[in-house]
Amino acid sequence: MTRLTKSLLFLVFFAAVAIGFLNRAAIFRYLSGDGSGAATRVAGTSVFLPVDDDAAGFARAVEPGAIRFPDDLGPHDDYQTEWWYYTGNLATAQGRRFGFQLTFFRRALSPPDADGESLQNGGGSKATRPSNWRTRQIYLAHFAVSDIDGGRFLHAESFSRGAVGLAGAAADPYAVWLEGWHARSISPGRVALHADSDDAAIDLVLEETLPPVLHGDQGLSPKGPEPGNASYYYSIVRQKTSGTVTAGGRQYAVTGLSWKDHEYSTSALSTGTVGWDWFSLQFDDGTALMFFQIRREDGTLENASSGTFISADGTTRHLEKADWRLEVLEEWKSPESGAVYPVKWRMNIAAIDLDITGGAMMADQEMNVSTTYWEGAAAFTGFRAGQPVTAEGYVEMTGYAETMEGRF
Repeated sequence: MTRLTKSLLFLVFFAAVAIGFLNRAAIFRYLSGDGSGAATRVAGTSVFLPVDDDAAGFARAVEPGAIRFPDDLGPHDDYQTEWWYYTGNLATAQGRRFGFQLTFFRRALSPPDADGESLQNGGGSKATRPSNWRTRQIYLAHFAVSDIDGGRFLHAESFSRGAVGLAGAAADPYAVWLEGWHARSISPGRVALHADSDDAAIDLVLEETLPPVLHGDQGLSPKGPEPGNASYYYSIVRQKTSGTVTAGGRQYAVTGLSWKDHEYSTSALSTGTVGWDWFSLQFDDGTALMFFQIRREDGTLENASSGTFISADGTTRHLEKADWRLEVLEEWKSPESGAVYPVKWRMNIAAIDLDITGGAMMADQEMNVSTTYWEGAAAFTGFRAGQPVTAEGYVEMTGYAETMEGRF
């Protein structure tokens, strides 16, 4: 596709947003139809995660123990929503600090074989077979670099159709990509990440040190009381990372630790849910921690909020909502969205004898893309089992600028 064609397609999308016509039906016609468009950026409206979408016909996460490797490294097109999520905390030999996020989202516009033929596999006779450009899967990717010591948060978004190689995922060999952005297996236990934007780039190699961690009940992670309001969810934590980060036109050699999440579901949030706070921390004693709390519009937390503590040998302990106490110590108001986010906390988890305090490495790490949320590097210090510990990681906070109800 020529640069002119991409520019014209972007202008068409921009004009559609401006006059209010870019809704779910328009996206479906564009992405599942015959128009040969590639990656496009749209800001200011949540075009990727439509509210009140019909989930009938999609698979749901209901059975524990369903995750199998390597098959479940890849895509699950029979579920409505899926993401592969990488974050990491990196530093140069001189101590300059960076954080990064690279997330690939897949969203199904309708269930598989909804019209009696497979758009993905070119079903039907030659005369009736859909165009190779048609697909029911759209992909979105978010990329960000937090230049902590430079005080810069550089982020970008792109989306494309899951057709003709523009975007997609595979289990073996593992890969997920959206045009030039990708995560790809380069050898057993090692994955290469690449993404670039006008003002930032990453080229990193991640090396596994622990087996995958299954969250919830053997990988089944409930998000509400209703059957099927759950996801299949695993993480690969404490991945040794090396490579380069580019920020503001300068390239830096870096090392550090990265975290991968992979999650897939259909309608994983209950009515009345507005968003969630998610924490992933990697400690200097070789342990790691994930927990999420789902916030409801009445100010309470969803009982399904949960977490996992990962010991240095890879063994895990499940955490329930009652196991932790999170106290907000400081907030920050975004000059872009007007949303007010917590940015400093005291965290106490008696079940693992943990008491730490910390927060955002810099306050302004708000992703102002098609969905506005906060995702950024964080650091904590304190004590576990009476011994001093430090941790670095990432925090994601949604629903402060706009509700997430009906989107996941």
